[in-house]
Amino acid sequence: MVRIVDVAKKANVSTATVSRVISKPDTVREETINKVLRAIKELNYHPNVLARQLRTSETKTVIVVIPDISNPFFSKVLRGIENLASANGYQVLLGDAGNDSEQESRYLDMLRQKKADGMILLTAKMKPEIVEEMANEFPVVLACEYIEGSSIPTISIDNVSSARKATEYLIQLGHRRIGTISGPLDSVLGQDRLKGFYQAMARYSISVDPVLVQEGHFNYESGFNLMKKFLALSRMPTGVFAANDEMALGAIRAIRTMNLRVPEDISIIGFDDIHFSSIFEPALTTISQPAFEIGSKAMELLIMLMDKKKIEKNQYILDDSLVIRESCSKINKSLHV
Repeated sequence: MVRIVDVAKKANVSTATVSRVISKPDTVREETINKVLRAIKELNYHPNVLARQLRTSETKTVIVVIPDISNPFFSKVLRGIENLASANGYQVLLGDAGNDSEQESRYLDMLRQKKADGMILLTAKMKPEIVEEMANEFPVVLACEYIEGSSIPTISIDNVSSARKATEYLIQLGHRRIGTISGPLDSVLGQDRLKGFYQAMARYSISVDPVLVQEGHFNYESGFNLMKKFLALSRMPTGVFAANDEMALGAIRAIRTMNLRVPEDISIIGFDDIHFSSIFEPALTTISQPAFEIGSKAMELLIMLMDKKKIEKNQYILDDSLVIRESCSKINKSLHV
């Protein structure tokens, strides 16, 4: 087995210099770094990670906790996290909370046990005081969701504004009887996107029929089932805002089972712009989040916290955009009298 002393001998430097090249290259001259890296490559040397951890108390591992691993939206966020983590020598440990606050707490325990150097939470179902307590002791970043009034660094879009934009698009197409399938109302995303829906309706002085507001679970099945409820009404909605794309796709499927068409009979707009939304038929009009950038920024902030660097502000709001495709059209008044 190749040892650090072998690398030092081949590069004609001390073992301490080899160690600095591996752990703190900014303290070593470029010429020396190149010599050591050549020796490492030629000898196929792999540093003893466990020994390094014992010396530095670092694991070079971060935990990313997501609410639901089956939700395709998070794949882009995770790619952004992994991209920057890998470039900085960190490995990512993925934790699926399964929308369970107790499971989230178990991942926090891994920080307490020093099994990771920091954590990115893509969910915030735990009691705020528990998360705040952990963030005061360990590097923690929130992404996608947030905790009201928290000082924890947070990256997201403005979900209220985005939902308002989506609903206003339906209104501008002439729709007035508009339904919404919200996310779970015990989540900040569910609350904010429903709030944006109500704001848009109020801005245009459009009354909301309570039966057209249904709470979903951010999954395909709830979109399908709740759209079925809308379709059973004597006065169906002409347009529906679903608080994420999976529910929107489920809603479209339900409409088709009744031999109705999207958007000719009912317009559907979603939220997130997952990949499948662009290849589904009809292609889904939706709100696009900069998911990769959210993940990348979250990892950037976490690295700063782990390096004990100062972060300029606690909340970063990234821009979203309305992606207009085929699932919405102007209301056909002859079909809705």
